Amino acid sequence: MIVASERIPVAGPSITEREVELAAEAARTAWYANHYAYNLRFEAMMADYVGVKHAVSVPHATSALHLILAALGIGQGDEVIVPDVTWIASVAPIVYVGAEPVFVDILPDTWCIDPAAVEAAIGPRTRAILGVDLYGSMCDWHALEAIAQRHGLHLIEDAAEALGSAYHGRRAGCFGEAAAFSFHGSKTVATGEGGMLVTDSRDLYERVLCLRDHGRAPGDHRRFINQEIGFKYRMNGVTAALGVAQMERIDRLIAHKRAIFGWYRQRLDGIDGITLNAEPAGTENSYWMVTIVLDAALGLDKFELMAEFDKRNIDTRPFFSPLSSMEAFADRPAARRLIGPGDRGQAIARHGLNLPSGYNMNEDKVELVVAALTEILVEKGASITPKHGRRLSAPALQGFP
Repeated sequence: MIVASERIPVAGPSITEREVELAAEAARTAWYANHYAYNLRFEAMMADYVGVKHAVSVPHATSALHLILAALGIGQGDEVIVPDVTWIASVAPIVYVGAEPVFVDILPDTWCIDPAAVEAAIGPRTRAILGVDLYGSMCDWHALEAIAQRHGLHLIEDAAEALGSAYHGRRAGCFGEAAAFSFHGSKTVATGEGGMLVTDSRDLYERVLCLRDHGRAPGDHRRFINQEIGFKYRMNGVTAALGVAQMERIDRLIAHKRAIFGWYRQRLDGIDGITLNAEPAGTENSYWMVTIVLDAALGLDKFELMAEFDKRNIDTRPFFSPLSSMEAFADRPAARRLIGPGDRGQAIARHGLNLPSGYNMNEDKVELVVAALTEILVEKGASITPKHGRRLSAPALQGFP
Protein backbone atom coordinates (compact mmCIF):
# COMPACT_ATOMS: atom_id res chain seq x y z
CA MET A 1 0.00 0.00 0.00
CA ILE A 2 1.20 3.51 -0.86
CA VAL A 3 1.53 5.53 2.34
CA ALA A 4 2.79 9.12 2.56
CA SER A 5 5.75 9.41 4.93
CA GLU A 6 4.27 12.63 6.31
CA ARG A 7 0.59 13.54 6.44
CA ILE A 8 -0.48 15.45 3.32
CA PRO A 9 -3.08 18.04 4.36
CA VAL A 10 -6.02 18.86 2.12
CA ALA A 11 -5.48 22.63 2.35
CA GLY A 12 -3.17 25.22 3.85
CA PRO A 13 -1.84 28.74 3.34
CA SER A 14 1.42 30.18 2.07
CA ILE A 15 2.89 32.27 4.89
CA THR A 16 6.21 34.07 4.45
CA GLU A 17 8.30 36.42 6.53
CA ARG A 18 6.38 39.29 4.93
CA GLU A 19 3.14 38.18 6.62
CA VAL A 20 4.98 37.81 9.92
CA GLU A 21 6.58 41.23 9.52
CA LEU A 22 3.33 43.06 8.75
CA ALA A 23 1.37 41.24 11.45
CA ALA A 24 4.00 42.19 14.04
CA GLU A 25 4.03 45.76 12.76
CA ALA A 26 0.24 45.95 13.06
CA ALA A 27 0.37 44.54 16.59
CA ARG A 28 2.77 47.36 17.51
CA THR A 29 1.25 50.26 15.60
CA ALA A 30 -2.40 49.64 14.65
CA TRP A 31 -3.79 51.55 17.60
CA TYR A 32 -5.00 55.06 18.42
CA ALA A 33 -5.40 57.15 15.26
CA ASN A 34 -3.70 54.39 13.23
CA HIS A 35 -6.10 51.63 14.27
CA TYR A 36 -7.73 51.22 10.84
CA ALA A 37 -4.70 51.83 8.63
CA TYR A 38 -4.15 48.20 7.61
CA ASN A 39 -7.86 47.66 7.01
CA LEU A 40 -7.91 50.61 4.60
CA ARG A 41 -4.91 49.20 2.72
CA PHE A 42 -6.43 45.73 2.53
CA GLU A 43 -9.80 47.09 1.40
CA ALA A 44 -8.21 49.25 -1.28
CA MET A 45 -6.14 46.33 -2.58
CA MET A 46 -9.19 44.07 -2.77
CA ALA A 47 -11.38 46.67 -4.48
CA ASP A 48 -8.65 47.37 -7.03
CA TYR A 49 -7.96 43.68 -7.70
CA VAL A 50 -11.62 42.69 -8.06
CA GLY A 51 -12.49 45.82 -10.04
CA VAL A 52 -15.17 47.37 -7.83
CA LYS A 53 -15.53 50.75 -6.11
CA HIS A 54 -15.98 49.70 -2.48
CA ALA A 55 -14.69 46.99 -0.14
CA VAL A 56 -15.47 46.45 3.54
CA SER A 57 -13.35 44.16 5.73
CA VAL A 58 -15.32 41.85 8.02
CA PRO A 59 -14.63 38.85 10.30
CA HIS A 60 -15.66 36.23 7.73
CA ALA A 61 -17.65 35.71 4.53
CA THR A 62 -20.69 34.64 6.54
CA SER A 63 -20.89 38.10 8.10
CA ALA A 64 -20.45 39.68 4.66
CA LEU A 65 -23.47 37.77 3.32
CA HIS A 66 -25.45 38.62 6.45
CA LEU A 67 -24.70 42.31 5.98
CA ILE A 68 -25.61 42.22 2.27
CA LEU A 69 -28.98 40.61 2.96
CA ALA A 70 -29.74 43.00 5.83
CA ALA A 71 -28.65 46.04 3.81
CA LEU A 72 -30.95 45.00 0.94
CA GLY A 73 -33.87 44.79 3.35
CA ILE A 74 -34.46 41.06 2.88
CA GLY A 75 -36.31 39.61 5.86
CA GLN A 76 -39.35 37.90 7.29
CA GLY A 77 -41.59 36.32 4.66
CA ASP A 78 -39.06 36.65 1.82
CA GLU A 79 -37.48 33.81 -0.14
CA VAL A 80 -33.95 33.64 -1.55
CA ILE A 81 -33.05 31.12 -4.25
CA VAL A 82 -29.77 29.29 -3.57
CA PRO A 83 -27.90 26.24 -4.89
CA ASP A 84 -28.68 23.02 -3.03
CA VAL A 85 -25.04 21.96 -3.04
CA THR A 86 -22.84 24.43 -1.20
CA TRP A 87 -21.44 24.96 2.28
CA ILE A 88 -24.08 25.95 4.82
CA ALA A 89 -22.39 29.34 5.36
CA SER A 90 -23.82 30.45 2.00
CA VAL A 91 -27.34 29.87 3.26
CA ALA A 92 -27.34 30.40 7.03
CA PRO A 93 -27.40 34.24 6.73
CA ILE A 94 -30.71 33.97 4.86
CA VAL A 95 -32.17 32.37 7.96
CA TYR A 96 -30.46 34.97 10.19
CA VAL A 97 -32.53 37.75 8.57
CA GLY A 98 -35.76 35.76 8.87
CA ALA A 99 -36.07 34.80 5.20
CA GLU A 100 -36.38 31.32 3.72
CA PRO A 101 -33.89 29.60 1.40
CA VAL A 102 -35.27 27.83 -1.66
CA PHE A 103 -32.85 25.19 -2.96
CA VAL A 104 -32.35 24.48 -6.65
CA ASP A 105 -30.18 21.99 -8.48
CA ILE A 106 -26.67 22.60 -9.83
CA LEU A 107 -25.14 22.32 -13.29
CA PRO A 108 -23.26 19.10 -14.15
CA ASP A 109 -20.04 20.80 -15.32
CA THR A 110 -19.34 23.88 -13.18
CA TRP A 111 -21.30 22.53 -10.16
CA CYS A 112 -22.82 26.02 -9.81
CA ILE A 113 -26.49 26.99 -9.60
CA ASP A 114 -28.65 26.00 -12.59
CA PRO A 115 -30.26 29.13 -14.14
CA ALA A 116 -33.15 27.10 -15.57
CA ALA A 117 -33.93 25.77 -12.09
CA VAL A 118 -33.69 29.31 -10.72
CA GLU A 119 -36.30 30.50 -13.22
CA ALA A 120 -38.59 27.61 -12.25
CA ALA A 121 -38.23 28.39 -8.54
CA ILE A 122 -39.33 32.04 -8.70
CA GLY A 123 -42.55 32.71 -6.83
CA PRO A 124 -44.46 35.64 -5.31
CA ARG A 125 -42.21 35.73 -2.23
CA THR A 126 -38.90 35.56 -4.09
CA ARG A 127 -36.70 38.58 -3.37
CA ALA A 128 -33.20 37.50 -4.35
CA ILE A 129 -30.95 35.00 -6.09
CA LEU A 130 -27.67 33.99 -4.44
CA GLY A 131 -25.11 32.41 -6.77
CA VAL A 132 -22.12 30.52 -5.32
CA ASP A 133 -18.85 30.27 -7.27
CA LEU A 134 -18.17 26.74 -6.05
CA TYR A 135 -14.57 25.54 -5.64
CA GLY A 136 -13.36 28.35 -7.89
CA SER A 137 -15.86 27.71 -10.71
CA MET A 138 -17.95 30.63 -11.91
CA CYS A 139 -21.73 30.75 -12.13
CA ASP A 140 -23.42 31.51 -15.45
CA TRP A 141 -23.65 35.15 -14.42
CA HIS A 142 -25.03 36.41 -17.73
CA ALA A 143 -28.03 34.12 -17.36
CA LEU A 144 -28.51 34.97 -13.68
CA GLU A 145 -28.29 38.70 -14.38
CA ALA A 146 -30.94 38.40 -17.09
CA ILE A 147 -33.27 36.45 -14.78
CA ALA A 148 -32.80 38.92 -11.91
CA GLN A 149 -33.46 41.89 -14.19
CA ARG A 150 -36.49 40.29 -15.80
CA HIS A 151 -38.13 39.54 -12.45
CA GLY A 152 -36.91 42.55 -10.48
CA LEU A 153 -34.85 40.47 -8.03
CA HIS A 154 -31.71 41.24 -6.06
CA LEU A 155 -28.64 39.28 -7.19
CA ILE A 156 -25.86 38.38 -4.74
CA GLU A 157 -22.52 36.67 -5.39
CA ASP A 158 -20.90 34.31 -2.90
CA ALA A 159 -17.32 34.44 -4.19
CA ALA A 160 -15.84 33.03 -0.97
CA GLU A 161 -14.06 30.24 -2.89
CA ALA A 162 -13.29 32.06 -6.13
CA LEU A 163 -10.82 34.89 -5.56
CA GLY A 164 -8.84 35.16 -8.79
CA SER A 165 -11.42 33.41 -10.98
CA ALA A 166 -12.95 35.35 -13.88
CA TYR A 167 -16.04 35.22 -16.09
CA HIS A 168 -15.91 36.82 -19.55
CA GLY A 169 -13.26 39.35 -18.55
CA ARG A 170 -14.69 40.25 -15.14
CA ARG A 171 -13.26 38.90 -11.92
CA ALA A 172 -15.21 37.03 -9.28
CA GLY A 173 -16.81 39.58 -6.96
CA CYS A 174 -18.01 41.86 -9.78
CA PHE A 175 -21.44 40.26 -10.16
CA GLY A 176 -24.74 41.15 -8.57
CA GLU A 177 -25.26 44.08 -6.22
CA ALA A 178 -22.61 42.87 -3.79
CA ALA A 179 -20.30 39.92 -3.21
CA ALA A 180 -18.59 38.15 -0.31
CA PHE A 181 -15.06 36.73 -0.03
CA SER A 182 -13.49 34.46 2.59
CA PHE A 183 -9.92 34.48 3.93
CA HIS A 184 -10.25 31.35 6.05
CA GLY A 185 -6.97 29.50 6.54
CA SER A 186 -7.83 27.11 3.71
CA LYS A 187 -8.58 29.81 1.16
CA THR A 188 -6.51 31.21 -1.72
CA VAL A 189 -5.74 34.33 0.34
CA ALA A 190 -5.62 33.37 4.00
CA THR A 191 -5.69 35.46 7.16
CA GLY A 192 -6.80 32.65 9.48
CA GLU A 193 -10.33 34.01 9.59
CA GLY A 194 -11.62 37.07 7.77
CA GLY A 195 -13.82 38.19 4.94
CA MET A 196 -14.54 41.05 2.56
CA LEU A 197 -17.74 42.55 1.23
CA VAL A 198 -17.41 44.28 -2.15
CA THR A 199 -19.88 46.40 -4.12
CA ASP A 200 -20.14 49.15 -6.71
CA SER A 201 -23.15 50.70 -4.96
CA ARG A 202 -22.35 53.73 -2.82
CA ASP A 203 -25.73 53.51 -1.08
CA LEU A 204 -25.28 49.84 -0.22
CA TYR A 205 -21.71 50.50 0.94
CA GLU A 206 -22.80 53.23 3.36
CA ARG A 207 -25.69 51.12 4.62
CA VAL A 208 -23.30 48.25 5.31
CA LEU A 209 -20.90 50.52 7.20
CA CYS A 210 -23.74 51.53 9.52
CA LEU A 211 -25.00 47.98 10.07
CA ARG A 212 -21.47 46.65 10.59
CA ASP A 213 -20.81 48.98 13.56
CA HIS A 214 -23.79 48.58 15.90
CA GLY A 215 -26.01 50.84 13.80
CA ARG A 216 -23.80 53.92 14.03
CA ALA A 217 -23.54 56.25 11.07
CA PRO A 218 -20.20 56.05 9.21
CA GLY A 219 -17.73 58.44 10.80
CA ASP A 220 -19.45 58.53 14.20
CA HIS A 221 -16.36 57.89 16.30
CA ARG A 222 -17.07 60.34 19.10
CA ARG A 223 -20.81 60.75 19.65
CA PHE A 224 -21.73 57.02 19.92
CA ILE A 225 -25.29 57.61 18.72
CA ASN A 226 -26.97 54.44 17.47
CA GLN A 227 -29.55 54.89 14.73
CA GLU A 228 -30.67 51.27 14.92
CA ILE A 229 -29.64 47.88 16.26
CA GLY A 230 -26.86 46.60 14.04
CA PHE A 231 -24.04 44.08 14.23
CA LYS A 232 -20.42 43.91 15.39
CA TYR A 233 -18.68 42.82 12.18
CA ARG A 234 -15.30 44.55 12.02
CA MET A 235 -11.94 43.00 11.14
CA ASN A 236 -9.00 43.64 13.47
CA GLY A 237 -5.81 45.31 12.29
CA VAL A 238 -3.50 42.30 12.62
CA THR A 239 -5.81 40.20 10.43
CA ALA A 240 -5.94 43.02 7.88
CA ALA A 241 -2.13 43.24 7.87
CA LEU A 242 -1.94 39.54 7.01
CA GLY A 243 -4.34 40.23 4.16
CA VAL A 244 -2.18 43.08 2.84
CA ALA A 245 0.87 40.80 2.74
CA GLN A 246 -1.09 38.08 0.95
CA MET A 247 -2.51 40.49 -1.63
CA GLU A 248 0.99 41.80 -2.41
CA ARG A 249 1.62 38.46 -4.16
CA ILE A 250 -1.87 37.51 -5.23
CA ASP A 251 -0.79 36.77 -8.81
CA ARG A 252 1.82 34.25 -7.62
CA LEU A 253 -0.69 32.62 -5.29
CA ILE A 254 -3.19 32.18 -8.13
CA ALA A 255 -0.44 30.87 -10.42
CA HIS A 256 0.44 28.23 -7.83
CA LYS A 257 -3.18 27.13 -7.49
CA ARG A 258 -3.50 26.79 -11.25
CA ALA A 259 -0.21 24.90 -11.46
CA ILE A 260 -1.38 22.41 -8.80
CA PHE A 261 -4.51 21.77 -10.83
CA GLY A 262 -2.39 21.35 -13.97
CA TRP A 263 -0.23 18.71 -12.30
CA TYR A 264 -3.31 16.75 -11.26
CA ARG A 265 -4.99 17.11 -14.65
CA GLN A 266 -1.90 15.87 -16.47
CA ARG A 267 -1.60 12.78 -14.28
CA LEU A 268 -5.31 11.96 -14.22
CA ASP A 269 -5.64 12.31 -17.98
CA GLY A 270 -6.71 8.99 -19.44
CA ILE A 271 -8.39 7.61 -16.33
CA ASP A 272 -12.00 6.95 -17.27
CA GLY A 273 -14.75 7.77 -14.81
CA ILE A 274 -13.12 10.81 -13.19
CA THR A 275 -14.35 14.38 -13.72
CA LEU A 276 -12.30 17.39 -12.63
CA ASN A 277 -13.13 21.06 -12.06
CA ALA A 278 -14.40 22.69 -15.24
CA GLU A 279 -13.15 25.79 -17.02
CA PRO A 280 -15.74 26.58 -19.72
CA ALA A 281 -14.93 28.96 -22.57
CA GLY A 282 -14.82 32.55 -21.38
CA THR A 283 -13.94 31.67 -17.80
CA GLU A 284 -10.77 31.35 -15.77
CA ASN A 285 -10.82 29.08 -12.73
CA SER A 286 -8.53 29.84 -9.80
CA TYR A 287 -8.98 26.21 -8.68
CA TRP A 288 -9.23 26.85 -4.96
CA MET A 289 -9.81 23.13 -4.41
CA VAL A 290 -8.85 20.48 -6.94
CA THR A 291 -11.96 18.31 -6.97
CA ILE A 292 -12.79 14.95 -8.52
CA VAL A 293 -16.19 13.40 -9.12
CA LEU A 294 -16.13 9.65 -9.67
CA ASP A 295 -18.52 7.87 -11.97
CA ALA A 296 -21.07 5.95 -9.89
CA ALA A 297 -20.09 2.81 -11.82
CA LEU A 298 -16.75 2.79 -9.99
CA GLY A 299 -18.68 1.88 -6.88
CA LEU A 300 -17.08 4.29 -4.40
CA ASP A 301 -18.86 7.06 -2.53
CA LYS A 302 -16.90 10.01 -1.15
CA PHE A 303 -16.74 8.78 2.42
CA GLU A 304 -15.38 5.37 1.38
CA LEU A 305 -12.78 7.11 -0.76
CA MET A 306 -11.82 9.43 2.09
CA ALA A 307 -11.31 6.43 4.36
CA GLU A 308 -9.00 4.81 1.82
CA PHE A 309 -6.95 7.99 1.48
CA ASP A 310 -6.80 8.29 5.25
CA LYS A 311 -5.19 4.83 5.47
CA ARG A 312 -2.51 6.21 3.18
CA ASN A 313 -1.87 9.27 5.36
CA ILE A 314 -3.52 11.64 2.89
CA ASP A 315 -6.17 14.13 3.98
CA THR A 316 -9.16 14.88 1.75
CA ARG A 317 -12.51 16.67 2.06
CA PRO A 318 -15.93 15.53 0.89
CA PHE A 319 -17.79 17.41 -1.80
CA PHE A 320 -20.43 19.50 -0.01
CA SER A 321 -23.57 17.49 0.67
CA PRO A 322 -27.00 18.70 -0.51
CA LEU A 323 -28.44 21.06 2.08
CA SER A 324 -32.02 20.06 1.30
CA SER A 325 -31.29 16.61 2.73
CA MET A 326 -29.84 17.89 6.00
CA GLU A 327 -31.52 17.84 9.38
CA ALA A 328 -30.69 21.55 9.80
CA PHE A 329 -33.39 22.40 7.23
CA ALA A 330 -35.87 19.64 8.09
CA ASP A 331 -38.43 22.07 9.52
CA ARG A 332 -38.30 24.52 6.58
CA PRO A 333 -40.81 23.56 3.85
CA ALA A 334 -39.45 26.11 1.36
CA ALA A 335 -35.98 24.61 1.68
CA ARG A 336 -37.25 21.06 1.30
CA ARG A 337 -38.91 21.59 -2.08
CA LEU A 338 -35.84 21.16 -4.26
CA ILE A 339 -36.31 22.68 -7.73
CA GLY A 340 -34.73 21.11 -10.80
CA PRO A 341 -33.71 17.54 -11.62
CA GLY A 342 -32.51 17.09 -8.04
CA ASP A 343 -30.68 13.86 -8.71
CA ARG A 344 -27.91 15.77 -10.51
CA GLY A 345 -26.57 17.51 -7.42
CA GLN A 346 -27.22 14.44 -5.31
CA ALA A 347 -25.10 12.26 -7.61
CA ILE A 348 -22.26 14.75 -7.89
CA ALA A 349 -22.13 15.31 -4.14
CA ARG A 350 -22.24 11.58 -3.38
CA HIS A 351 -19.14 10.81 -5.42
CA GLY A 352 -17.13 14.06 -5.19
CA LEU A 353 -13.93 14.65 -3.25
CA ASN A 354 -11.49 17.53 -2.72
CA LEU A 355 -7.88 16.40 -3.20
CA PRO A 356 -4.93 18.01 -1.35
CA SER A 357 -4.67 21.53 -2.76
CA GLY A 358 -2.65 23.51 -0.21
CA TYR A 359 0.32 25.69 -1.07
CA ASN A 360 2.65 23.00 0.26
CA MET A 361 1.80 20.85 -2.76
CA ASN A 362 4.47 20.15 -5.36
CA GLU A 363 4.69 17.72 -8.26
CA ASP A 364 6.08 14.92 -6.10
CA LYS A 365 3.16 15.16 -3.67
CA VAL A 366 0.63 15.34 -6.49
CA GLU A 367 2.30 12.27 -8.02
CA LEU A 368 1.89 10.42 -4.73
CA VAL A 369 -1.78 11.41 -4.33
CA VAL A 370 -2.58 10.29 -7.88
CA ALA A 371 -0.69 7.03 -7.36
CA ALA A 372 -2.71 6.44 -4.18
CA LEU A 373 -5.96 7.17 -6.03
CA THR A 374 -4.96 4.78 -8.82
CA GLU A 375 -4.15 2.08 -6.28
CA ILE A 376 -7.49 2.55 -4.53
CA LEU A 377 -9.44 2.32 -7.78
CA VAL A 378 -7.56 -0.81 -8.91
CA GLU A 379 -8.17 -2.45 -5.53
CA LYS A 380 -11.88 -1.74 -6.02
CA GLY A 381 -11.83 -3.46 -9.39
CA ALA A 382 -11.65 -0.46 -11.71
CA SER A 383 -9.88 -0.84 -15.04
CA ILE A 384 -7.69 2.21 -15.62
CA THR A 385 -4.92 3.18 -18.01
CA PRO A 386 -3.48 6.50 -16.82
CA LYS A 387 -1.04 8.19 -19.16
CA HIS A 388 1.50 10.27 -17.31
CA GLY A 389 2.91 13.10 -19.40
CA ARG A 390 6.21 14.85 -18.85
CA ARG A 391 6.66 16.76 -15.61
CA LEU A 392 5.80 20.43 -15.78
CA SER A 393 8.52 22.98 -15.13
CA ALA A 394 5.89 25.57 -14.05
CA PRO A 395 7.96 28.71 -14.72
CA ALA A 396 5.27 30.84 -13.05
CA LEU A 397 6.25 29.24 -9.74
CA GLN A 398 9.94 30.06 -9.85
CA GLY A 399 10.86 31.70 -6.56
CA PHE A 400 7.56 30.75 -4.92
CA PRO A 401 6.51 31.85 -2.40
